[in-house]
Amino acid sequence: MAIEYKATELLTDKPRHYCPGCGHGIIHRLVAEAIDELDVHGDVVGVSPVGCSVFANNYFNFDMVNALHGRAPAVATGIKRAKPDSLVFTYQGDGDLASIGAAEVVHAAMRGEKITTIFINNAIYGMTGGQMAPTTLVGQKTTTSPNGRDADWCGSPIRVSEMLATLDGAYYIERVALDTPAHINQAKIAIKKAMKYQREGKGYCLVEVLSTCPTNWGMSPTESMDWLKDNMIPYYPLGVFKDKGAE
Repeated sequence: MAIEYKATELLTDKPRHYCPGCGHGIIHRLVAEAIDELDVHGDVVGVSPVGCSVFANNYFNFDMVNALHGRAPAVATGIKRAKPDSLVFTYQGDGDLASIGAAEVVHAAMRGEKITTIFINNAIYGMTGGQMAPTTLVGQKTTTSPNGRDADWCGSPIRVSEMLATLDGAYYIERVALDTPAHINQAKIAIKKAMKYQREGKGYCLVEVLSTCPTNWGMSPTESMDWLKDNMIPYYPLGVFKDKGAE
């Protein structure tokens, strides 16, 4: 029997503003398909803060709220507490969540807020010109670390998933990647699972997605995928760091 692919109606037809090879388009599709399969179309609120995905509201066919830089978990907390039956998620990059928003995400997880975070880690500030982020790898060159990140000056990159998994309020934490079709399929499974746990009234859930930024990495889309596999995954290992539902 032939299988016919049907695009989800939770994505709009508007052209995306992302650079060629950027992972945001893939992740948008995974988020929309996960929500579609959970059949909660009319009861979803996404929160996107400052970053490359600040215009995500143009691409999703459900309610979206823009938040100040780093403040998406606080905004999502208010929405979820006011509308406890809604599926509420944040969509945040590493220059947002792991930097100016670090306190917000730590305390949301600590409190066990019943929200879901989709965390895109491409090891750099994308929107503002390719500066060093808290997740930039040691030795990685950026506009603010032209000789490569120096751990003696700047410390080592933050492993967000491992850090949040130590908190009692965190219910489900997993890191996935976009470098292969198999990993993309696993990313969708993780995103859907995180949202399903929220629908069941569980605690804070986060899915970290290792993605690429070819423009600011100075690479082609193909080269950037290889760089992710060879450099990011060894430092940011894939897998489940916490899953109370499986205990």
